[in-house]
Amino acid sequence: MAHLYHKPLRIFCLSTAVLAFVPALPAKQVPASGAGSPSQSALPPVMKQTPSVKAAAYYHFSLGHLYEELAAAYGNRGDYVNKAIDNYRLAMKEDPSATFLVEDIAELYRLSGRLSEAVDEAQNALKANPDDLNARRVLARIYTQQISDANKIDEAMAHKAIDQYKIITDKDPTDTESLVMLGRLDKVVDDSVNAEAAFKKAVAADPDDEDALLGLAGIYSDRGDSKKASELLEKIAQKDPSARALTMLANSYEQMKEYSLAADTLKKAVDADPSRPELKQFLAQDLAMANRLDEALKVYQDLAAANPQDAQSYLQMSRIYRQQNNFKAAREMSDKAKELAPDDPDVLYNEVSILESEGRTSEAINVLKQVLTETEGKAEHNFRAILFERLGLLYRSNEQNDLAVDAFRQMVTADPGTAARSEAQIIDTYRLARDFTKAQQESDAASQKYPNDQTLRSVRAQLFADEGKTDAAIAELKKSLGGKNDRDAYMAMADVYEKAKDWANMGKVLDQADNLSTEKDDKAAVDFMRGAMYERQKKYDLAEKEFRKVLEMDPTNAEALNYLGYMFADQGVRLEEAQNLIKRAVDIQPNNGAFLDSLGWVYYRLNRLDEAAREESRSVQLIPTDPTIHDHMGDIYFKLGKIKEAIDQWQLSMKEFGTTAPGDLEPDEVAKVQKKLDGARVRLAKEQAPNQNN
Repeated sequence: MAHLYHKPLRIFCLSTAVLAFVPALPAKQVPASGAGSPSQSALPPVMKQTPSVKAAAYYHFSLGHLYEELAAAYGNRGDYVNKAIDNYRLAMKEDPSATFLVEDIAELYRLSGRLSEAVDEAQNALKANPDDLNARRVLARIYTQQISDANKIDEAMAHKAIDQYKIITDKDPTDTESLVMLGRLDKVVDDSVNAEAAFKKAVAADPDDEDALLGLAGIYSDRGDSKKASELLEKIAQKDPSARALTMLANSYEQMKEYSLAADTLKKAVDADPSRPELKQFLAQDLAMANRLDEALKVYQDLAAANPQDAQSYLQMSRIYRQQNNFKAAREMSDKAKELAPDDPDVLYNEVSILESEGRTSEAINVLKQVLTETEGKAEHNFRAILFERLGLLYRSNEQNDLAVDAFRQMVTADPGTAARSEAQIIDTYRLARDFTKAQQESDAASQKYPNDQTLRSVRAQLFADEGKTDAAIAELKKSLGGKNDRDAYMAMADVYEKAKDWANMGKVLDQADNLSTEKDDKAAVDFMRGAMYERQKKYDLAEKEFRKVLEMDPTNAEALNYLGYMFADQGVRLEEAQNLIKRAVDIQPNNGAFLDSLGWVYYRLNRLDEAAREESRSVQLIPTDPTIHDHMGDIYFKLGKIKEAIDQWQLSMKEFGTTAPGDLEPDEVAKVQKKLDGARVRLAKEQAPNQNN
């Protein structure tokens, strides 16, 4: 049997009589001689004397060794283990100097699960020789074997193992195997500092040790230092990495939200170990996250072909088709998933997502209510809370605010742990419905119950900002500073300052948020908001530069495509480019009312009035309470000569302006709409006057 610790092979001249009783055995692998392996000159006397001098000792050692091999060949069978131990003991009886056999006996006990006897043997060896590192290795492995019990960690046993590995590595700093084990055990007891030190020593001893590099990368990854982790893992990837190393590197890229790099790395992992279907699943997920949808679809199709009963592959294909706005194919794949897993909550909910993407909100609501009924008493509580939250959001988008509030309150019934988030959604619902009295009442009550909840503070600050209470909003957000959520707090402050048109302070807090943004998506969000800030100040060149930065990072960022295109259309410049930008945004989100408004507006600027009226009408249906959309619709009707219809739209615009939050109100825009409305009324009166005279 090949031991895990360093030990030279003992070869003896066995008599023909002994060999006759032993069947053919697999060849024993010999560990490379290294630190901790005694040289031939240091072998105990039984190893150096001739068979004629110690014949009995040689006989029992050889027979014990062969039984040890048999035990290894037949799964540590008890009778072979016992015979091996008995013969080793007889060998020591014949030659008391052969104490090294205690380690063999302890290891046999350990491998056969007789741990208490193994501990006794190893400790006896250490009493005889405290510097016996092989005995310590056996003892360390015994303690390590006992760390986990029923999914719980026995920290006392872990520390016993750590103590042994510390002694081993102090005496033999080149033993990378023990250093790696020490690092892993330190990590188990949440001692990342010592774990890092152990892995670094192992890397210093052997810079190419994959286990040591993976362990060190894992420490950095756990700390959130994905960049440092990936640098180590890339070093492994440059050589001949294992699938495990490549998977860890992909995971590091995922944490950095570099999904395309993660996918490319997982492709190599699949090639390294094609027998693991879960690697292909991870690959498909990363391809989808990287927006490489056709590639992801191909991987899921391969997975479904290999396992036609896998509902998840069909579900994921459905989601990709939905992202591609191929709703027919999305529904076909969804139906296949439902056939295979009719009770799976994710599969049931997928139909809701398809309907919502199609803009069929009322139908989506009905299906989601059915899903909630079917999953009652079956799905996990937190999942049902998510379903109730989604139902509330659908009601809210459908202008059914009272039903939205009821749904958000049911979140807490499903999962009491969502109470604070439920309150935040209720406050936001009243705020967006411009019922500021109820929003303030809910906010005051919630702040008493959950004074330190970050989400509630943010929603409360938004409410203050809507009411024009800038100082109160900023003071609320400053309470959250000094922790891991500082970036979010600065971004929320930027939104408050934007409502107040305080561009100087908005720029300052955006700089603060930028400094704390380490991931690409976070950087893009800051650049987008800075672009909006410049656009509001009519600094169009600077605004375009920021939006271009966002699109350079993500060419499919629909919000940036739309904003940049609308900015051009609103100025009446570069209209063909504006149309292209907005059309790309609409292709990504075909039922986004704001994007459709932008498309209608660029058609208006291009004097393509019928197309403008078509897109703007869809926008009005989706967002009936937006004063700007009604204003645009009025401009289109007016230019088409439909004066009465234009007046109706401008009146609706003025009505919606009347309920706009003080922080969002633009007096100049209101005045412009009022002027157009007055002019249209005068014109309509003049046109009707001759008819009245007749």
